[in-house]
Amino acid sequence: MIVLDQTIVNVALPAIAEDLKFGQAGLAWVVNAYLIAYGGLLLLAGRLGDLIGHKKVFLIGLGVFTVASLLCGLSFSAEMLIVSRFVQGAGGALATSVTLGMVVTMFPEPNEQRRAIGVFSFVAAAGASLGLLLGGVLTDAMSWHWIFFVNIPIGIVAAVAAVRLVPDSVGLGLKEGADVLGALLIVAAVMLGVYTIVKAEHYGFGSAHTLGLGAVALALLVGFVQRQRTAEKPLLPLRVFKSRNVTGANLVQISMVAGMFGLFFLGTLYMQLVLQYTPLQIGLAFMPVAGAIAVFSVSLSARLNIRFGERNMLIVGLLFMLVGMVVFTQVPVDGSYVAHILPAVAPLGIGLGLSFPALMTLAMSGAAHDEAGLASGLVNTTAQVGGALGLAVLATTSTTYTSSLLASGVGRLEALTSGFHLAFWISATLVAVALGLAVFVLRQVTVDREAQPVLVH
Repeated sequence: MIVLDQTIVNVALPAIAEDLKFGQAGLAWVVNAYLIAYGGLLLLAGRLGDLIGHKKVFLIGLGVFTVASLLCGLSFSAEMLIVSRFVQGAGGALATSVTLGMVVTMFPEPNEQRRAIGVFSFVAAAGASLGLLLGGVLTDAMSWHWIFFVNIPIGIVAAVAAVRLVPDSVGLGLKEGADVLGALLIVAAVMLGVYTIVKAEHYGFGSAHTLGLGAVALALLVGFVQRQRTAEKPLLPLRVFKSRNVTGANLVQISMVAGMFGLFFLGTLYMQLVLQYTPLQIGLAFMPVAGAIAVFSVSLSARLNIRFGERNMLIVGLLFMLVGMVVFTQVPVDGSYVAHILPAVAPLGIGLGLSFPALMTLAMSGAAHDEAGLASGLVNTTAQVGGALGLAVLATTSTTYTSSLLASGVGRLEALTSGFHLAFWISATLVAVALGLAVFVLRQVTVDREAQPVLVH
């Protein structure tokens, strides 16, 4: 529900703008308000899960997200919707940040844990593509309000299920990490960083606005790291980064997600603006991605990871993703779905289905039991930052190149397609970087059926 919400809104933006009288600049804040709150609070929320209990933080976040969804659906003004979206993002951060930590603590047996992470990865990866389909259906059949109202019954059912099925966990206690200054620094740094990234498309990456705010965000981050080095009870113990796999997996994820999110967004625009697909047709066009993710992440990934190892399967998955992205760079102005789109999205789906479960296992393999929420929050934070960064870079590059072609007299559809081609090549390059990191930085985790994962150096 929470992952899907990040894409389902995009389809409804034109209807929201017309109904609530949004200007073009203001409309972007329907998305940005959510992203800033969500990305900024993930790391802090994950650590709070370790300190006061994963289940407690999850239920609080789920409650905030569900109530905020109701307020979003009831919004009668632009200001009310933007504020409600910010609160919704905060609730999403609280709930999402601890989910992976809950999975690895509830399923400590390694092979069982791999299957659980496969299901988790399917839900996380498929939600984005399903959002495009459901957003089109709900907006066309009912109204934009229902893209938010649909969260209410789901949130209630999820909360009841969590109360009954998720075991209670006792946290370390706030005294073990009650670093208020550190919390303020990291939230300010990530929120400002995400804001700078999402606004870079408007101001440009070389502008004083982007460079100035980026420098402030970096200074806040440096201040946070210094604080964690000296604090008696740090919010984020820096020892977590001593694990080569934890650090490496998060670096892989930043690059991989940057390429993937940018490609899905601009691939959607290619189908909409060049091929003239409707929102429903676009959603259906991406369904093979969700189908492949379901087959590989839920049914096959655990067995493949056990037999061949997470690192090796991540490498194979990234290779499939790279193939799909290169195929996307060749889509023509008069492209057809069967000849040009399907051969691109099919390997992308396979690659995502293989990559995400392996990457999540590697990212959590070096985290101690009492730092599972922190590691989970870190994984979600790098995914969010990577997605925002990739989207901003690719959208800006594509728009700039398209504008230059239009100015030189190239036709509109040809200019748009060429701009998308350039962005797709950048996506492929980002995934190639992730592939290089996986090959040269990550180490395989071997599993004893009676023991916890062991890192092989």
